[in-house]
Amino acid sequence: MSESTTAGGRTPPYVNRARVTLRVLGTSVTLLDCIRDQARRDLGIDLRFEVLDGVAAQRVGVLSPETFDIYDQWFHNVDFVWPAAVMQPIDAQRIRYWPEVNALPKTGRLVPHAALGAGCNPVDRLYVQPDGTFGSRPSERLTMLPVCHNADSFGYRTDMLPSTLADRRESWAWLVDPSWSGRISIQNDGAIGALDAALAIRASDDWHPQDIGNLTVAEIDGLMERLVALKKKRCFSAFWDGDAEVTHGMAAGDIAIGSLWSPALAELRRLGAPIRLAAPEEGYRAWYGGMSIARHVTGRTLDAAYDYMNWWLSGWPGAIMARQGYYIANPARSREHLSDAEWGYWYQGRPAARDLPGPRGEPGLIRRGEVRDGGDYHARMSRIAVWNSVMDEHNYLVRRWHQMVGA
Repeated sequence: MSESTTAGGRTPPYVNRARVTLRVLGTSVTLLDCIRDQARRDLGIDLRFEVLDGVAAQRVGVLSPETFDIYDQWFHNVDFVWPAAVMQPIDAQRIRYWPEVNALPKTGRLVPHAALGAGCNPVDRLYVQPDGTFGSRPSERLTMLPVCHNADSFGYRTDMLPSTLADRRESWAWLVDPSWSGRISIQNDGAIGALDAALAIRASDDWHPQDIGNLTVAEIDGLMERLVALKKKRCFSAFWDGDAEVTHGMAAGDIAIGSLWSPALAELRRLGAPIRLAAPEEGYRAWYGGMSIARHVTGRTLDAAYDYMNWWLSGWPGAIMARQGYYIANPARSREHLSDAEWGYWYQGRPAARDLPGPRGEPGLIRRGEVRDGGDYHARMSRIAVWNSVMDEHNYLVRRWHQMVGA
């Protein structure tokens, strides 16, 4: 393999290793065809992606660890997979770019003055402690390698914005505002969707939980009672499971406002729908994704797992993630793989100097002059209201959530 065959333009140290198959379990957030194909070329390994939805990937991660080698999901899932003893510690000294990973996952905040945010902050799950548990005390052993992250909120059709909200600051309260009644959609995941709903109800009502990232039974009951009341008034048009559902609904105008993730936002823009992702005054719901190694992985497969994780932080994959609207743990290394216009738009909050492509090279995803909702990287990731969470009462929350959806 020559230097010209690598995405980073450098000869990697693993080119002479024997070929091996690496099985990666995860979601469509990161398991893209273009990622798999380039990693195969650069690393000289066979890659098999098993792409599931978040809940299914979490279930397989806990119950069937022998079916995969790398678990690619989110830090709040550490709460499930680490106590189940299905993952092995990651040796930080084998992560070539670990010193470049910025402060957000290592300290819990991107800049010292930023709020930590409620919920499952990555730093509290990052390091393996001397007794084998996870925690925030730094060590050379990691539960999960920090990779991609983002600040999520909700999207809405600007051509359907009610006149009563036109002059008001964007707020999570909009997600349950009766002026959108019948055209509101919320993500159906019992944990993530419930957080969006909790942020909305807290911003619009007299419901004020002590810790929105870790609701009590009484607080969950109060939240669900309010949501059932809204549902009986036919405020919600759908609870969506996949990007295709919300994309179709918003493109058709059946959904005017709702939980929205970056891939759906990109597709809606490609379709020409007038969509804006809100920058709520209360802050974002944030997530941090990463990779863990299954406990059974040894030998050459373990070497390949470290090669793959190092490759993810080598620059080119981070550029692909940027074009999908996500950030990478060490942004500076991806800078050389992005044009000045792309870097300015995705990371610096500047108007797009020209039309910008999507992650698969599709032209004109971002139109010249557009500005990313919420501003630059530091502004967006310093305004975290809550991280995706696994609450103490997670099972109760999920059960009550599904009861509400079916009511």
